[in-house]
Amino acid sequence: MQRVKNVINQAYMQNLFRRCLEEDGGLHGDVTTNSIISPELQGQFALNVRGQGVIAGLNPIAEAIDIFGNLKISLLHQDGDAVENEKIALLDGSVQAILVAERTILNILGYASGVATNTRAFVDAVAGTNCKICDTRKTTPGVRELDKYAVVCGGGTSHRMGLHDAVLFKDNHLAQVVDLYAELNSAIARVRAENELLFVEVEVDTIEQFEQVLLLPVDIILLDNMPQELLKQAVKLRDASEFSPLLEASGGVTLDSVQGIAETGVDRISIGGLVHQATWLDIGLDAL
Repeated sequence: MQRVKNVINQAYMQNLFRRCLEEDGGLHGDVTTNSIISPELQGQFALNVRGQGVIAGLNPIAEAIDIFGNLKISLLHQDGDAVENEKIALLDGSVQAILVAERTILNILGYASGVATNTRAFVDAVAGTNCKICDTRKTTPGVRELDKYAVVCGGGTSHRMGLHDAVLFKDNHLAQVVDLYAELNSAIARVRAENELLFVEVEVDTIEQFEQVLLLPVDIILLDNMPQELLKQAVKLRDASEFSPLLEASGGVTLDSVQGIAETGVDRISIGGLVHQATWLDIGLDAL
């Protein structure tokens, strides 16, 4: 697997680590560790994966390791690596500092690696097609950047970060629209003129809506909860037209259904479950 570029905002990660340490009480002193471990004691510990999965979170932790005190981390793997029952990193330094940092580091690694591992399963399931697996805004509150970083580590594609960087007209935006083509055309012109956008996307759930939106200057059309026969029909209509927006399928996608959806010819499949249905990867810290 190609190495994952560290696209995460490092200031965000440092703030996340501080919040995690704060809620764990680590910024106020670890009463257990302080009662039995000398401040002068130095040691080495290994971060071990128990089981198999895809790693995410190591690189941001390595770049922000100073926030935990006098520690050094040596990476034995990189984010995006598939591993099984392996050491992925070594921590050296003050044993007190390592024990204070332990739960924050393990929580971030286990959580993010779970998202990356789940994403890789979907990516592998559509191998051989030209379809990309994308995340959504269904992210864990407060850790969206970590979620999206983990998706990329798993081989997925990050969708818009939020409401500010791309346009997605969904069913609730269009519920009061009378003339779909005219009103959307006006809104698209306005939003493009006033913002720098990654893309403009419109959600449809019928072929009739799709045929109207296909005539608009959009980058992506989201095909929401359409059965595979309708997805195939939409692909044929797009391919036969003079327009070439990307087609994105969404809604209730599972590992059992994702390959069939990809084989309809859609370009992207967006899956909220990459995050909210992921299971943490078991990662432990062991003294050497």
